[in-house]
Amino acid sequence: MSGFDYDFFVIGAGSGGVRAARIAAGLGARTAIAEARFMGGTCVNVGCIPKKLYAYAAHFAADFQESAAFGWQEFTKPGFDWSSLKSNKDNEIKRLNGIYENLLKNAGVTLMRGFATFEAANTIRVGEQTVTAEHILIATGGQPWMPDIPGIEHAINSDDFFELTEQPRSVAIVGGGFIATELAGIFKGLGTHVHLIHRGGQLLSGFDQDIRSFYTSCAERDFDLHLNSEVSQIGKTSAGTSRVGLSDGSEIEVEKVLFATGRRPATSGLGLERVGVSTERNGSIIVDSVFESSAKGVYAVGDVINRVNLTPVALGQGQVLARRLFGRSVTDYAWDNIPSAVFSDPQIATVGLTEAQARADYSEIDIYRSQFRPLKYTLSRKEKYSMMKLIVDRKSDRVLGLHMVGDDAAEIVQGMAVAIKCGATKADFDATVGIHPTAAEEFVTMREPVASNQ
Repeated sequence: MSGFDYDFFVIGAGSGGVRAARIAAGLGARTAIAEARFMGGTCVNVGCIPKKLYAYAAHFAADFQESAAFGWQEFTKPGFDWSSLKSNKDNEIKRLNGIYENLLKNAGVTLMRGFATFEAANTIRVGEQTVTAEHILIATGGQPWMPDIPGIEHAINSDDFFELTEQPRSVAIVGGGFIATELAGIFKGLGTHVHLIHRGGQLLSGFDQDIRSFYTSCAERDFDLHLNSEVSQIGKTSAGTSRVGLSDGSEIEVEKVLFATGRRPATSGLGLERVGVSTERNGSIIVDSVFESSAKGVYAVGDVINRVNLTPVALGQGQVLARRLFGRSVTDYAWDNIPSAVFSDPQIATVGLTEAQARADYSEIDIYRSQFRPLKYTLSRKEKYSMMKLIVDRKSDRVLGLHMVGDDAAEIVQGMAVAIKCGATKADFDATVGIHPTAAEEFVTMREPVASNQ
Protein backbone atom coordinates (compact mmCIF):
# COMPACT_ATOMS: atom_id res chain seq x y z
CA MET A 1 0.00 0.00 0.00
CA SER A 2 1.32 3.43 -0.94
CA GLY A 3 1.25 6.43 1.37
CA PHE A 4 -1.41 8.10 -0.78
CA ASP A 5 -5.19 8.18 -0.39
CA TYR A 6 -5.54 6.45 -3.74
CA ASP A 7 -3.34 4.50 -6.11
CA PHE A 8 -5.18 5.93 -9.11
CA PHE A 9 -7.24 9.10 -9.46
CA VAL A 10 -9.11 9.93 -12.67
CA ILE A 11 -10.30 13.40 -13.63
CA GLY A 12 -13.27 13.05 -15.98
CA ALA A 13 -15.91 10.30 -16.12
CA GLY A 14 -16.17 10.05 -19.89
CA SER A 15 -15.40 7.01 -22.01
CA GLY A 16 -11.63 6.86 -21.45
CA GLY A 17 -11.75 7.84 -17.79
CA VAL A 18 -14.44 5.36 -16.80
CA ARG A 19 -12.76 2.49 -18.65
CA ALA A 20 -9.39 3.24 -17.06
CA ALA A 21 -10.93 3.51 -13.58
CA ARG A 22 -12.84 0.24 -13.89
CA ILE A 23 -9.84 -1.68 -15.20
CA ALA A 24 -7.56 -0.26 -12.50
CA ALA A 25 -10.01 -1.07 -9.72
CA GLY A 26 -10.45 -4.58 -11.10
CA LEU A 27 -6.69 -5.03 -10.88
CA GLY A 28 -6.71 -4.10 -7.21
CA ALA A 29 -5.84 -0.39 -7.38
CA ARG A 30 -7.58 1.95 -4.93
CA THR A 31 -9.32 4.14 -7.45
CA ALA A 32 -11.38 7.34 -7.43
CA ILE A 33 -12.88 9.39 -10.23
CA ALA A 34 -14.13 12.99 -10.29
CA GLU A 35 -16.81 14.37 -12.62
CA ALA A 36 -18.17 17.92 -12.63
CA ARG A 37 -20.78 17.64 -15.37
CA PHE A 38 -22.36 14.38 -16.47
CA MET A 39 -21.56 10.66 -16.40
CA GLY A 40 -20.38 9.21 -19.69
CA GLY A 41 -18.81 12.38 -21.07
CA THR A 42 -19.39 13.86 -24.50
CA CYS A 43 -20.26 10.61 -26.27
CA VAL A 44 -23.17 9.65 -24.03
CA ASN A 45 -24.58 13.11 -23.41
CA VAL A 46 -23.88 15.47 -26.32
CA GLY A 47 -22.13 13.29 -28.89
CA CYS A 48 -22.29 9.81 -30.38
CA ILE A 49 -25.41 8.44 -28.70
CA PRO A 50 -27.90 11.34 -28.95
CA LYS A 51 -26.52 12.20 -32.40
CA LYS A 52 -27.24 8.67 -33.64
CA LEU A 53 -30.74 8.74 -32.12
CA TYR A 54 -31.50 11.99 -33.95
CA ALA A 55 -30.02 10.53 -37.15
CA TYR A 56 -32.39 7.56 -36.87
CA ALA A 57 -35.29 10.01 -36.53
CA ALA A 58 -34.17 11.94 -39.60
CA HIS A 59 -34.23 8.85 -41.85
CA PHE A 60 -37.90 8.02 -41.35
CA ALA A 61 -39.13 10.79 -43.65
CA ALA A 62 -37.16 9.39 -46.58
CA ASP A 63 -38.37 5.86 -45.81
CA PHE A 64 -41.99 7.05 -45.81
CA GLN A 65 -41.45 8.59 -49.25
CA GLU A 66 -39.65 5.52 -50.57
CA SER A 67 -42.45 3.17 -49.49
CA ALA A 68 -44.77 4.27 -52.33
CA ALA A 69 -42.52 2.54 -54.88
CA PHE A 70 -42.99 -0.70 -52.96
CA GLY A 71 -46.78 -0.62 -53.17
CA TRP A 72 -47.66 1.25 -50.02
CA GLN A 73 -50.66 3.42 -50.72
CA GLU A 74 -50.74 7.13 -50.04
CA PHE A 75 -51.56 8.01 -46.48
CA THR A 76 -51.82 11.15 -44.43
CA LYS A 77 -48.43 12.80 -44.20
CA PRO A 78 -46.99 11.90 -40.80
CA GLY A 79 -46.20 14.77 -38.49
CA PHE A 80 -42.95 15.13 -36.59
CA ASP A 81 -42.78 16.37 -33.00
CA TRP A 82 -39.31 17.65 -32.04
CA SER A 83 -40.20 17.90 -28.36
CA SER A 84 -41.15 14.20 -28.22
CA LEU A 85 -37.83 13.21 -29.75
CA LYS A 86 -35.93 15.40 -27.29
CA SER A 87 -37.89 14.08 -24.30
CA ASN A 88 -37.34 10.45 -25.29
CA LYS A 89 -33.66 11.17 -25.95
CA ASP A 90 -33.28 12.82 -22.54
CA ASN A 91 -34.84 9.81 -20.81
CA GLU A 92 -32.48 7.43 -22.58
CA ILE A 93 -29.44 9.54 -21.69
CA LYS A 94 -30.51 9.60 -18.04
CA ARG A 95 -30.71 5.82 -18.14
CA LEU A 96 -27.20 5.60 -19.56
CA ASN A 97 -25.90 8.06 -16.96
CA GLY A 98 -27.16 5.69 -14.28
CA ILE A 99 -25.54 2.71 -15.95
CA TYR A 100 -22.16 4.46 -16.00
CA GLU A 101 -22.48 5.38 -12.32
CA ASN A 102 -23.40 1.81 -11.39
CA LEU A 103 -20.51 0.40 -13.42
CA LEU A 104 -18.11 2.49 -11.35
CA LYS A 105 -19.74 1.64 -8.03
CA ASN A 106 -19.86 -2.07 -8.82
CA ALA A 107 -16.17 -1.96 -9.72
CA GLY A 108 -15.35 -0.41 -6.35
CA VAL A 109 -14.44 3.02 -7.72
CA THR A 110 -15.08 6.03 -5.46
CA LEU A 111 -17.10 8.65 -7.33
CA MET A 112 -16.54 12.29 -6.40
CA ARG A 113 -18.88 14.95 -7.80
CA GLY A 114 -17.25 18.28 -8.59
CA PHE A 115 -14.56 20.03 -10.62
CA ALA A 116 -11.11 18.61 -9.91
CA THR A 117 -7.95 20.74 -9.94
CA PHE A 118 -4.30 20.11 -9.16
CA GLU A 119 -3.16 21.65 -5.89
CA ALA A 120 0.36 20.22 -6.01
CA ALA A 121 2.18 17.09 -7.17
CA ASN A 122 0.02 14.04 -6.43
CA THR A 123 -2.61 16.28 -4.85
CA ILE A 124 -6.10 16.98 -6.18
CA ARG A 125 -8.85 19.21 -4.85
CA VAL A 126 -12.51 18.42 -5.59
CA GLY A 127 -14.73 21.08 -4.10
CA GLU A 128 -13.79 21.33 -0.43
CA GLN A 129 -12.05 17.98 -0.35
CA THR A 130 -8.35 17.37 -0.99
CA VAL A 131 -7.00 13.91 -1.82
CA THR A 132 -3.67 12.44 -2.85
CA ALA A 133 -2.89 9.79 -5.46
CA GLU A 134 0.20 8.07 -6.75
CA HIS A 135 -1.04 8.12 -10.35
CA ILE A 136 -3.40 10.72 -11.80
CA LEU A 137 -5.16 10.46 -15.16
CA ILE A 138 -6.61 13.45 -17.00
CA ALA A 139 -9.52 12.38 -19.20
CA THR A 140 -11.54 15.57 -19.47
CA GLY A 141 -12.23 15.35 -23.20
CA GLY A 142 -12.97 18.35 -25.38
CA GLN A 143 -15.43 21.19 -25.75
CA PRO A 144 -16.85 23.13 -28.72
CA TRP A 145 -14.84 26.04 -30.07
CA MET A 146 -16.42 29.07 -31.72
CA PRO A 147 -14.62 32.00 -33.38
CA ASP A 148 -14.64 35.46 -31.85
CA ILE A 149 -16.69 37.36 -34.43
CA PRO A 150 -19.29 40.12 -34.02
CA GLY A 151 -22.61 38.62 -32.95
CA ILE A 152 -21.26 35.19 -31.98
CA GLU A 153 -23.49 35.34 -28.89
CA HIS A 154 -26.45 34.80 -31.23
CA ALA A 155 -25.11 31.39 -32.33
CA ILE A 156 -25.23 27.98 -30.68
CA ASN A 157 -22.73 25.11 -30.74
CA SER A 158 -23.08 21.36 -31.16
CA ASP A 159 -23.62 20.80 -27.43
CA ASP A 160 -26.48 23.32 -27.48
CA PHE A 161 -28.12 21.48 -30.38
CA PHE A 162 -29.29 18.72 -28.06
CA GLU A 163 -31.01 21.24 -25.80
CA LEU A 164 -33.13 22.82 -28.53
CA THR A 165 -36.78 22.54 -27.47
CA GLU A 166 -38.22 23.60 -30.81
CA GLN A 167 -37.27 22.74 -34.37
CA PRO A 168 -36.05 25.73 -36.39
CA ARG A 169 -37.51 26.10 -39.86
CA SER A 170 -34.13 27.19 -41.19
CA VAL A 171 -30.56 26.91 -39.93
CA ALA A 172 -27.07 28.00 -40.97
CA ILE A 173 -24.44 25.45 -39.96
CA VAL A 174 -20.86 26.67 -40.03
CA GLY A 175 -18.21 23.99 -40.51
CA GLY A 176 -17.30 21.16 -42.84
CA GLY A 177 -16.23 18.24 -40.69
CA PHE A 178 -17.83 15.28 -38.87
CA ILE A 179 -20.17 17.28 -36.66
CA ALA A 180 -21.28 19.86 -39.23
CA THR A 181 -22.17 17.29 -41.88
CA GLU A 182 -23.94 15.03 -39.40
CA LEU A 183 -26.10 17.80 -37.95
CA ALA A 184 -26.82 19.14 -41.44
CA GLY A 185 -28.18 15.72 -42.44
CA ILE A 186 -30.29 15.49 -39.29
CA PHE A 187 -31.83 18.93 -39.75
CA LYS A 188 -32.51 18.31 -43.44
CA GLY A 189 -34.06 14.90 -42.82
CA LEU A 190 -36.40 16.37 -40.22
CA GLY A 191 -37.53 19.11 -42.58
CA THR A 192 -35.39 22.12 -41.65
CA HIS A 193 -33.96 24.18 -44.52
CA VAL A 194 -30.16 23.98 -44.22
CA HIS A 195 -27.42 26.38 -45.24
CA LEU A 196 -24.01 24.71 -44.82
CA ILE A 197 -21.11 27.17 -44.75
CA HIS A 198 -17.51 25.98 -45.07
CA ARG A 199 -14.31 27.93 -45.58
CA GLY A 200 -12.78 25.24 -47.82
CA GLY A 201 -13.51 24.10 -51.35
CA GLN A 202 -14.66 20.63 -50.27
CA LEU A 203 -16.12 19.11 -47.11
CA LEU A 204 -14.54 16.59 -44.73
CA SER A 205 -10.89 17.55 -44.72
CA GLY A 206 -8.61 14.61 -43.92
CA PHE A 207 -10.73 11.99 -45.66
CA ASP A 208 -9.86 10.26 -48.91
CA GLN A 209 -10.24 12.64 -51.84
CA ASP A 210 -12.80 10.46 -53.62
CA ILE A 211 -14.87 10.35 -50.44
CA ARG A 212 -14.70 14.14 -50.13
CA SER A 213 -15.67 14.73 -53.75
CA PHE A 214 -18.54 12.25 -53.65
CA TYR A 215 -20.00 13.57 -50.40
CA THR A 216 -19.58 17.22 -51.40
CA SER A 217 -21.59 16.56 -54.58
CA CYS A 218 -24.32 15.02 -52.40
CA ALA A 219 -24.25 18.05 -50.11
CA GLU A 220 -24.68 20.38 -53.08
CA ARG A 221 -27.90 18.54 -53.87
CA ASP A 222 -29.25 18.44 -50.32
CA PHE A 223 -28.29 21.82 -48.83
CA ASP A 224 -27.69 25.42 -49.75
CA LEU A 225 -23.93 24.88 -49.75
CA HIS A 226 -21.61 27.88 -49.34
CA LEU A 227 -18.03 26.74 -50.04
CA ASN A 228 -14.93 28.94 -49.76
CA SER A 229 -16.97 31.11 -47.46
CA GLU A 230 -16.74 32.29 -43.86
CA VAL A 231 -19.12 34.05 -41.49
CA SER A 232 -18.05 37.63 -40.86
CA GLN A 233 -20.81 38.67 -38.48
CA ILE A 234 -24.23 37.72 -37.09
CA GLY A 235 -27.04 40.14 -36.36
CA LYS A 236 -30.62 39.85 -35.14
CA THR A 237 -33.64 41.06 -37.07
CA SER A 238 -36.75 42.67 -35.60
CA ALA A 239 -38.53 39.37 -36.22
CA GLY A 240 -36.04 37.53 -34.02
CA THR A 241 -34.27 35.69 -36.82
CA SER A 242 -30.52 35.83 -37.44
CA ARG A 243 -28.92 37.67 -40.33
CA VAL A 244 -25.62 36.02 -41.23
CA GLY A 245 -23.03 38.03 -43.11
CA LEU A 246 -20.65 36.04 -45.30
CA SER A 247 -17.13 36.84 -46.43
CA ASP A 248 -18.26 37.44 -50.02
CA GLY A 249 -20.54 40.25 -48.87
CA SER A 250 -23.78 38.30 -49.15
CA GLU A 251 -26.25 37.68 -46.33
CA ILE A 252 -28.61 34.89 -45.40
CA GLU A 253 -31.47 34.98 -42.91
CA VAL A 254 -32.21 31.94 -40.74
CA GLU A 255 -33.89 31.07 -37.47
CA LYS A 256 -30.79 29.47 -35.94
CA VAL A 257 -27.04 29.67 -36.47
CA LEU A 258 -24.96 26.69 -35.33
CA PHE A 259 -21.16 26.62 -35.28
CA ALA A 260 -19.48 23.22 -35.66
CA THR A 261 -16.00 24.62 -36.16
CA GLY A 262 -14.08 22.08 -34.13
CA ARG A 263 -13.47 21.15 -30.52
CA ARG A 264 -10.62 22.07 -28.20
CA PRO A 265 -9.19 20.03 -25.29
CA ALA A 266 -10.95 20.82 -22.01
CA THR A 267 -7.89 21.67 -19.89
CA SER A 268 -8.69 25.18 -18.70
CA GLY A 269 -8.82 25.56 -14.93
CA LEU A 270 -7.24 22.19 -14.11
CA GLY A 271 -4.15 23.79 -12.56
CA LEU A 272 -1.78 21.97 -14.89
CA GLU A 273 0.83 24.69 -14.49
CA ARG A 274 1.11 23.89 -10.77
CA VAL A 275 2.50 20.43 -11.49
CA GLY A 276 4.42 21.09 -14.71
CA VAL A 277 2.12 19.46 -17.26
CA SER A 278 3.07 20.73 -20.72
CA THR A 279 0.41 21.51 -23.31
CA GLU A 280 0.21 22.56 -26.93
CA ARG A 281 -1.07 26.02 -27.84
CA ASN A 282 -4.62 24.68 -28.19
CA GLY A 283 -4.51 23.24 -24.67
CA SER A 284 -3.96 19.58 -25.61
CA ILE A 285 -1.76 17.69 -23.17
CA ILE A 286 1.56 16.45 -24.52
CA VAL A 287 2.14 12.78 -23.68
CA ASP A 288 4.67 10.11 -24.56
CA SER A 289 4.02 6.67 -26.05
CA VAL A 290 2.61 5.38 -22.75
CA PHE A 291 0.37 8.44 -22.19
CA GLU A 292 2.51 9.99 -19.45
CA SER A 293 2.76 13.78 -19.45
CA SER A 294 5.81 15.91 -18.66
CA ALA A 295 4.85 15.62 -14.97
CA LYS A 296 5.80 12.27 -13.46
CA GLY A 297 2.78 10.22 -12.50
CA VAL A 298 0.33 12.39 -14.47
CA TYR A 299 -1.23 10.83 -17.57
CA ALA A 300 -3.79 11.80 -20.22
CA VAL A 301 -5.95 9.88 -22.70
CA GLY A 302 -8.76 10.61 -25.13
CA ASP A 303 -9.69 13.88 -26.78
CA VAL A 304 -7.66 15.87 -24.26
CA ILE A 305 -4.47 14.73 -26.07
CA ASN A 306 -6.04 15.63 -29.44
CA ARG A 307 -4.70 12.79 -31.57
CA VAL A 308 -7.51 10.56 -32.82
CA ASN A 309 -10.65 11.94 -31.19
CA LEU A 310 -12.96 8.94 -31.21
CA THR A 311 -14.75 7.25 -28.30
CA PRO A 312 -13.38 3.72 -28.97
CA VAL A 313 -9.88 5.18 -29.14
CA ALA A 314 -10.27 6.80 -25.71
CA LEU A 315 -11.60 3.50 -24.35
CA GLY A 316 -8.62 1.61 -25.72
CA GLN A 317 -6.11 4.13 -24.43
CA GLY A 318 -7.62 4.07 -20.93
CA GLN A 319 -7.54 0.30 -20.89
CA VAL A 320 -3.94 0.08 -22.09
CA LEU A 321 -2.81 2.63 -19.50
CA ALA A 322 -4.57 0.97 -16.55
CA ARG A 323 -3.18 -2.45 -17.43
CA ARG A 324 0.31 -1.03 -17.84
CA LEU A 325 0.18 0.70 -14.44
CA PHE A 326 -1.49 -2.02 -12.41
CA GLY A 327 -1.44 -5.21 -14.45
CA ARG A 328 2.21 -5.29 -15.51
CA SER A 329 1.21 -5.18 -19.16
CA VAL A 330 3.74 -3.83 -21.65
CA THR A 331 1.28 -3.55 -24.54
CA ASP A 332 1.36 -0.26 -26.44
CA TYR A 333 -1.69 1.33 -28.00
CA ALA A 334 -1.97 0.44 -31.70
CA TRP A 335 -2.54 3.58 -33.77
CA ASP A 336 -2.81 1.90 -37.19
CA ASN A 337 -6.01 0.97 -39.02
CA ILE A 338 -8.45 2.77 -36.74
CA PRO A 339 -11.90 2.69 -38.39
CA SER A 340 -14.21 5.69 -38.22
CA ALA A 341 -17.61 6.74 -39.49
CA VAL A 342 -19.54 9.90 -40.22
CA PHE A 343 -23.27 9.51 -39.60
CA SER A 344 -24.15 11.99 -42.30
CA ASP A 345 -26.58 11.33 -45.12
CA PRO A 346 -25.22 9.50 -47.00
CA GLN A 347 -23.21 7.73 -44.34
CA ILE A 348 -19.42 7.51 -44.57
CA ALA A 349 -17.02 4.95 -43.13
CA THR A 350 -13.34 4.30 -43.60
CA VAL A 351 -10.40 2.26 -42.35
CA GLY A 352 -6.73 2.38 -43.27
CA LEU A 353 -4.87 4.75 -45.56
CA THR A 354 -6.28 7.35 -47.91
CA GLU A 355 -5.08 7.22 -51.51
CA ALA A 356 -2.82 10.23 -50.91
CA GLN A 357 -1.23 8.58 -47.87
CA ALA A 358 -0.73 5.32 -49.74
CA ARG A 359 0.89 7.04 -52.73
CA ALA A 360 3.28 8.82 -50.35
CA ASP A 361 4.29 5.61 -48.55
CA TYR A 362 4.20 2.92 -51.26
CA SER A 363 5.84 2.86 -54.67
CA GLU A 364 3.16 0.82 -56.45
CA ILE A 365 -0.54 0.84 -55.56
CA ASP A 366 -3.75 -0.13 -57.32
CA ILE A 367 -7.10 1.60 -56.83
CA TYR A 368 -10.40 -0.25 -57.06
CA ARG A 369 -13.56 1.85 -57.07
CA SER A 370 -17.24 1.27 -57.71
CA GLN A 371 -20.25 3.59 -57.77
CA PHE A 372 -23.79 2.22 -58.03
CA ARG A 373 -27.43 2.76 -57.15
CA PRO A 374 -28.37 0.37 -54.29
CA LEU A 375 -31.20 -2.09 -54.96
CA LYS A 376 -33.43 -0.27 -52.45
CA TYR A 377 -33.65 2.75 -54.77
CA THR A 378 -34.15 0.97 -58.11
CA LEU A 379 -37.95 0.91 -57.98
CA SER A 380 -38.32 4.59 -57.13
CA ARG A 381 -35.38 5.51 -59.39
CA LYS A 382 -34.20 7.80 -56.62
CA GLU A 383 -30.92 9.51 -57.45
CA LYS A 384 -29.09 8.08 -54.47
CA TYR A 385 -25.82 6.23 -54.96
CA SER A 386 -23.12 4.45 -53.00
CA MET A 387 -19.39 4.52 -53.60
CA MET A 388 -16.79 1.99 -52.48
CA LYS A 389 -13.02 2.07 -52.78
CA LEU A 390 -10.09 -0.23 -52.08
CA ILE A 391 -6.43 0.81 -52.03
CA VAL A 392 -3.99 -2.06 -52.56
CA ASP A 393 -0.21 -2.37 -52.31
CA ARG A 394 0.71 -4.11 -55.57
CA LYS A 395 3.88 -5.73 -54.24
CA SER A 396 2.36 -7.44 -51.20
CA ASP A 397 -1.27 -7.44 -52.42
CA ARG A 398 -2.28 -6.16 -48.98
CA VAL A 399 -5.35 -3.92 -48.77
CA LEU A 400 -4.07 -0.64 -47.34
CA GLY A 401 -7.33 1.30 -47.21
CA LEU A 402 -11.05 0.70 -47.51
CA HIS A 403 -13.59 3.51 -47.91
CA MET A 404 -17.34 3.72 -48.39
CA VAL A 405 -20.12 6.30 -48.82
CA GLY A 406 -23.66 4.96 -48.68
CA ASP A 407 -26.37 3.34 -46.60
CA ASP A 408 -25.11 1.26 -43.65
CA ALA A 409 -21.49 2.19 -44.37
CA ALA A 410 -20.55 2.10 -40.68
CA GLU A 411 -22.00 -1.39 -40.14
CA ILE A 412 -20.29 -2.72 -43.26
CA VAL A 413 -16.88 -1.17 -42.64
CA GLN A 414 -16.79 -2.28 -39.00
CA GLY A 415 -16.68 -5.87 -40.23
CA MET A 416 -14.22 -5.06 -42.98
CA ALA A 417 -11.96 -3.38 -40.42
CA VAL A 418 -11.24 -6.77 -38.84
CA ALA A 419 -9.93 -8.04 -42.17
CA ILE A 420 -7.81 -4.92 -42.72
CA LYS A 421 -6.40 -5.19 -39.18
CA CYS A 422 -5.47 -8.81 -39.87
CA GLY A 423 -3.58 -7.85 -43.04
CA ALA A 424 -6.05 -9.16 -45.62
CA THR A 425 -4.89 -9.15 -49.23
CA LYS A 426 -6.85 -8.36 -52.37
CA ALA A 427 -6.69 -12.08 -53.14
CA ASP A 428 -8.43 -12.74 -49.80
CA PHE A 429 -11.19 -10.34 -50.80
CA ASP A 430 -11.48 -11.97 -54.24
CA ALA A 431 -11.70 -15.45 -52.69
CA THR A 432 -14.51 -14.41 -50.34
CA VAL A 433 -18.02 -15.37 -51.40
CA GLY A 434 -20.32 -12.37 -51.49
CA ILE A 435 -23.70 -12.28 -49.78
CA HIS A 436 -26.22 -11.52 -52.53
CA PRO A 437 -27.96 -9.17 -52.95
CA THR A 438 -26.16 -6.72 -50.65
CA ALA A 439 -24.16 -3.56 -51.08
CA ALA A 440 -21.32 -5.07 -49.05
CA GLU A 441 -20.66 -7.76 -51.67
CA GLU A 442 -19.27 -5.03 -53.93
CA PHE A 443 -16.10 -5.05 -51.80
CA VAL A 444 -15.41 -8.66 -52.82
CA THR A 445 -16.39 -8.37 -56.49
CA MET A 446 -14.24 -5.46 -57.70
CA ARG A 447 -11.84 -7.19 -60.08
CA GLU A 448 -10.10 -4.55 -62.21
CA PRO A 449 -8.21 -1.52 -60.87
CA VAL A 450 -9.36 1.87 -62.10
CA ALA A 451 -6.04 3.55 -61.38
CA SER A 452 -2.47 2.68 -60.48
CA ASN A 453 0.90 4.28 -59.92
CA GLN A 454 3.92 2.67 -61.45
